Amino acid sequence: MPSQILARMPSVVIFKLLAIFAIVVVGWIVGKLKWLGPGGSAADPARTLANAAYFIFVPALLFRTTARIEFKTMPWGTLVAIFVPMVAMLLVVYAWQRRGVTRGALPPAGPSVRAITAVFGNSVQVGIPMAAALFGETGLAIHLAIVSLHALVLLSLATTLVELDIARHDHADTHLVSTLLRTARNTVIHPVVLPVLAGMAWNALGLPLPAVTDEILQTLGQAVVPLCLVLIGMSLAYYGVRGAVKTALGLSVLKLLVLPTLVLTIAHWGFHLNGVALAVVVMMAAMPIGSNALIFAQRYRALEAETTAATVFSTLAFAVTAPLWLMALHALA
Repeated sequence: MPSQILARMPSVVIFKLLAIFAIVVVGWIVGKLKWLGPGGSAADPARTLANAAYFIFVPALLFRTTARIEFKTMPWGTLVAIFVPMVAMLLVVYAWQRRGVTRGALPPAGPSVRAITAVFGNSVQVGIPMAAALFGETGLAIHLAIVSLHALVLLSLATTLVELDIARHDHADTHLVSTLLRTARNTVIHPVVLPVLAGMAWNALGLPLPAVTDEILQTLGQAVVPLCLVLIGMSLAYYGVRGAVKTALGLSVLKLLVLPTLVLTIAHWGFHLNGVALAVVVMMAAMPIGSNALIFAQRYRALEAETTAATVFSTLAFAVTAPLWLMALHALA
């Protein structure tokens, strides 16, 4: 990896992060001045925006992405090398946090919220321009392949886990088979999983998306990024970070340091990945926490304050940790 990428790194990161924080500040102002209504009310504006994202814009984005994936040309070896450690870490964090539910310290959805927060990265707003600037067309193609399956794999798994926990909590006396059937139904008929399954079915039929349909889905999907960033700012204004700083910092460390270390170790020494492919997967793992984690928390009304704080903290810290990971990759090369 050429050393000059380290010189190009600050401008790529700083300009993108400045834009992100500017939009978050807009959301904070909106929330602080209560332009959309007071937080914590029955019609909490932050929850309303989160529901709009979860039920309208995210499904459109997921369906369009899945329906357009060219599975035959996907770099499957590279994808396995990154998703194996990501899924492993999600499951480990989830299992670790399950103890909190047992002790009554966490709501049923808490373990899944913390698990998705620890692994779901900002692969679009920050990841795409960084991959393009640092690794060129080859690296960007690999990054986009990962992005196309990012939400599909991680959000679908987290959704399954959280629906199972909620079913067990709400129907503790129900037979195991009934609980599993209820979980399966709620997981499939879900604003994240259902559009993914529908998109995969459309893809399998080999049918192109009609031009008008594609334009509608693309327009709806483009609203996800600004809406989520505004939602982060509003959540900061409504919920604050009091009592959530310690856990948020811990989640940021897991995302920015532990996950990329795990991906580097498994991808390089386990799957023998090298060069641009290795650099792309490590930097993908090193992305700050993505805003979909907050939408997930809002959807299940669990740990919104700490998820918001973790997203902000990790995005701030990324300006420091990203060059460190690039230097580590340069030294390894």
